Amino acid sequence: MKKLMTKRARILCCAWLLVIFCAGAVFAGAKKQVNHETRTITDQLGRTVSVPADVTSVVVLQHQTLNIIVQLNAVDKVSGILSSWKRQLGPNYARLAPSLANLPMPGDLSEVNIESLLAIQPQAVFVTNYAPPEMIEQIENAGLPVIAISLREDAESERAKINPVMEDEETAYNNGLKTGIRLIGEVLNRRKEAEELINYTFEHREIVDSRIKDIAPGQRIRTYMANPDLNTYGSGKYTGLMMIHAGAMNVAASTIEGAKQVSMEQVLAWNPDVIFVQERYPDVVTEINSSPAWTGINAVKNGRVYLMPEYAKAWGYPQPEAIAIGELWMAKKLYPERFADIDMQKEANDYYERFYHTTYQGY
Repeated sequence: MKKLMTKRARILCCAWLLVIFCAGAVFAGAKKQVNHETRTITDQLGRTVSVPADVTSVVVLQHQTLNIIVQLNAVDKVSGILSSWKRQLGPNYARLAPSLANLPMPGDLSEVNIESLLAIQPQAVFVTNYAPPEMIEQIENAGLPVIAISLREDAESERAKINPVMEDEETAYNNGLKTGIRLIGEVLNRRKEAEELINYTFEHREIVDSRIKDIAPGQRIRTYMANPDLNTYGSGKYTGLMMIHAGAMNVAASTIEGAKQVSMEQVLAWNPDVIFVQERYPDVVTEINSSPAWTGINAVKNGRVYLMPEYAKAWGYPQPEAIAIGELWMAKKLYPERFADIDMQKEANDYYERFYHTTYQGY
């Protein structure tokens, strides 16, 4: 009888083990199936792209997209970045996302090393809208989804251009930025964070709009954006639109489309009252203030040559902080009496604490 019970116990034990094994196999198969689920998104070139349902590893070959990913608190999903990221984002950017300094760099804005890219094993690759078609094709042929980001809403024929023709710059940049942020948030499962960033950005733009709306176009301050080697921005670039929102009259807007080099004679003829220089070009401020060629210009004579802070990212493409607090800083420089109550350190800290999880140290 005892032997019978022992045999029966062994049979029951084996049966339970078989049940557990089968259940485990079913669970593992289900898990494997979930991991292979995909979803379809449309990038800003209008391309239909299939990406994994749960994206945990991406390579980012565009600095604007990288900056937005950091603000969506998704930098942990970045496994590789563009080689020029320090030059594009500025030497101090690493403090906002220290992990970037240790990441591999398998390519840049217009090129990619496929072997290095595949070694990272990302689930998707972000590129700029003007990345060469052969570069996009090369990555796709390697079996990786490619998502192009422009931060603009362009006509189909203009989507792949760095300097597109836009019938309505305001709409193209506003809608394009919102679409771009939502697209990045969708791919990285940061939808809530994307909406918070969009809402904060455009609600804060209204602070400036409400205070300068009564300034007639002819009364707005004549302003020039000085880049190295006498390059500047005219119409068709976000930087020009940023100046408009801040209440400036961009002296180059009626002459130049996009970003172009001009002559010193042209700058003298424009004779701007204020000159702005992007934060990444501090040597340009020194050159303007010390060169005899610039001494006759009103902005130099009156000490109104300003190096823009880090958050006023005038890259020719809109960035959330440039709209939310960069335009406010610019408007305060142009019309200090209208913004006397605005503490830019406080405004910058509020933004940086919300989206970069640190205080702003550079103002």
